[in-house]
Amino acid sequence: MTVLIRDLRPDDLRDVESVVRVRRAALPFLITSAGDVTHELARSHPDRHHRVLVAETPDGEVVGSAQAGIAHDSPRPGQGYANTYVDPARRGLGAGRGLLRAAEEHLAARGAVDSYAWVLDEPAHRAFAERHGYRPGRSAHFLRLDLAAAALPALPAALPAGVELLPADAFAADPRPLFAIDAETTADEPGDVGAELDDYEDWLTHTWHNPSLDKELTTVALVDGKAVAFSAARTDGATRYASAMTGTLRAFRGRGLAKLAKNTSLHRARAAGYTEAFTGNDAGNDPMLAINRWFGYEICATETHYTRRLGTQWPSS
Repeated sequence: MTVLIRDLRPDDLRDVESVVRVRRAALPFLITSAGDVTHELARSHPDRHHRVLVAETPDGEVVGSAQAGIAHDSPRPGQGYANTYVDPARRGLGAGRGLLRAAEEHLAARGAVDSYAWVLDEPAHRAFAERHGYRPGRSAHFLRLDLAAAALPALPAALPAGVELLPADAFAADPRPLFAIDAETTADEPGDVGAELDDYEDWLTHTWHNPSLDKELTTVALVDGKAVAFSAARTDGATRYASAMTGTLRAFRGRGLAKLAKNTSLHRARAAGYTEAFTGNDAGNDPMLAINRWFGYEICATETHYTRRLGTQWPSS
């Protein structure tokens, strides 16, 4: 069967929802919504050259999707991403191969030197990546918490002196303090492709105004009136909650502030009716893995970061 590779039609809700369906089937550990897909495509930084591709059968069924673009915020230029998703029930049609080829062509045309992709740590997925010339790097874990049944750690009867907890929407008039925490935390995140958050306006567009960011559940810790830690929450508006980033300014680490913010956010999420919580950690990020085990999270899947140098031929297959 011939599979057509084309661009997403962002104004076609059925097309967007097909991409959401494929992503949820292929990677159910992520929060994905139609609003996310259209927002990211429409509001992405121009230097990112973000593109969403779909694989469609002759009868119009979308069986796969890919995201491709340039990691414009990386301190190392020329890094591109090509993440492909194929409906597990529709593998074997050539959708993954077609999407990957189109994504790489898009990256090469925009000056990318390397193409990287997150690959589920399962034999078939790893074999596909390696068959197309990709080589493994660091790994990261998806973790899941049964929020409805979990015995969450109790919230403290009283906060430490000088400490205050607020929801992120308390910063609606000026979220710059949260940008400062996010930038410093992101710079310290382990990974093969680093990121430097130095564009506040882009952060506002891409992060703060992301439709899945729940500003009521995102919790900020303040010390003597200064925002120093937060736990960001993304939700699907129904039952699924995810920790997008949890971090603390370097000068305030070691006091348990991020753990306090995350615990508060989880309690609020459960009270709001969310039943599943997800998060992700680099496999080498032992401090955060330990914190998440303390909450009761369990590893539910692992991804490996694969990279290929562009400009070289695919191995024959």
